[in-house]
Amino acid sequence: MNVDALNRIPLDEARATLKRCCHSSRWVDEMLRRRPFASNDALFLAAGECETQMEKTDWLEAFAGHPRIGDVDGLRKKFATTADWSSGEQAGVAGAADAILHELAEGNRLYEERFGHIFIVCATGKSAAEMLHLLRERLPNDPETELRVAAAEQAKITRLRLEKA
Repeated sequence: MNVDALNRIPLDEARATLKRCCHSSRWVDEMLRRRPFASNDALFLAAGECETQMEKTDWLEAFAGHPRIGDVDGLRKKFATTADWSSGEQAGVAGAADAILHELAEGNRLYEERFGHIFIVCATGKSAAEMLHLLRERLPNDPETELRVAAAEQAKITRLRLEKA
């Protein structure tokens, strides 16, 4: 779909398309209010502007739209509408050794316990070991800092998904 198609499709279809890119209702609603978009650049600019208006609850809602890194079953079951994108984004986990996957699962558990939301990273092009390294690197962050880091990662994911849409 190109930006012209996004501009022309019915509201419900546009909502579903944008929700696949970012699971925040606030972000989706604001993007819909800004339709039509003059170009891809205008679409990406609007996406960034809408992200600056998001608050903690909006980011948490966006994060909830993602499976845990390495959670193949979660990709298939809970995230059927974005499973194809998520599995491609997390391709670096597909061939990972069991030990790395176990460490990712444990790291995810510790991360969620500490921050109250899943570990968000733009996984495209990263190996499982790289993602594990980033997870461990971010665990010492204070919650406010980590929310900003996770939000920046979500913004990268949203941009990639807008490009795919």
